[in-house]
Amino acid sequence: MYYAGIDAHKNYLTIAIVDNQGELVSEEGRVPIGDGEPLVAALEGPRPLDAVVESCPFWPWIHDTLQPTEVGFHLANANRLEAIASSETKTDSVDAELLARMLGGGLIPEVYPKPPRQRDLCRLIRHREALVRERTSLLNRIHGHLQQQGLQLGREKLRTDEGRTWLREEAWPWLSPEQKALIEGHQELITELSDQIEELDGRIRDEAQERPPAQLLQTVPGIGTFRSVLLVAEVSPIERFPSPAELVSFAGLAPTTSDSGKGEAVHGPIPQGANRRVRGALVSAIPSHMQSTPESSLGQYYRRKQEQLGMPTARIAAARKLCRAIHAMLSTGEVWRG
Repeated sequence: MYYAGIDAHKNYLTIAIVDNQGELVSEEGRVPIGDGEPLVAALEGPRPLDAVVESCPFWPWIHDTLQPTEVGFHLANANRLEAIASSETKTDSVDAELLARMLGGGLIPEVYPKPPRQRDLCRLIRHREALVRERTSLLNRIHGHLQQQGLQLGREKLRTDEGRTWLREEAWPWLSPEQKALIEGHQELITELSDQIEELDGRIRDEAQERPPAQLLQTVPGIGTFRSVLLVAEVSPIERFPSPAELVSFAGLAPTTSDSGKGEAVHGPIPQGANRRVRGALVSAIPSHMQSTPESSLGQYYRRKQEQLGMPTARIAAARKLCRAIHAMLSTGEVWRG
């Protein structure tokens, strides 16, 4: 067995191949990025061959280039590659060779390399999230200028017809010329962003209809179309997580724990590598779930935890319970029975 370490830079790759004894077989420097032929040519030779690259902007291109070949692909979690980060001698060739040896020794902390269609689904979801953040930022700026003039209107009302009417009829005389120009410009951008978000929502609905796992997750009150597609995009295939505990950890719903030195467990923040999108979707689903089905088993569990621990901790605990249920649903194909 042979192992290739690929060290990626802005314009080129450095590749080192070692055998199963860790001995360097070949090394290729400055392999250009953008054309797949030099990459494939640099990996010609000994077989069977597995290659590893750190998570970086170029990994999807490397993955897709190697997919039709006989070379196995592994994606390393860059944040957890402490051996390379702490190396005293740090060059492209040294990093590539060390990656190859770590792969051969089974020491690579791996990340699931999403296939092209799943990556596109993630891009769709994240693009919508980015546009919503931009729209919220613009609304916050308008709200701030109203407050500067002593005017009060809830942010959520600024996008409604009623809010726009109030802005024109009640607030307009109190605003300076520059504030009026700024608000008009922001409103034009908000309208454009809203149109784009509406178009993305239609595409997300189409994706949900085409994906049985998303339809399955929508049987959970509070999940809805957007959250179901987000979860499918981020956690599929569920076989990546052999147990519910592993999905809970991936979602950052199991806090880090350390020994205090006094025989007591000290719970810290969520793990650094947690998927915050999955965590956010599950935590934000709890209030929606409580509004629609407060008497469900999950709703009753949330209320008990709220009485014991308070609302913020109860939401995390309920999201953790929901995460375990989702693992079971996706593993068995059974609908929500809560």
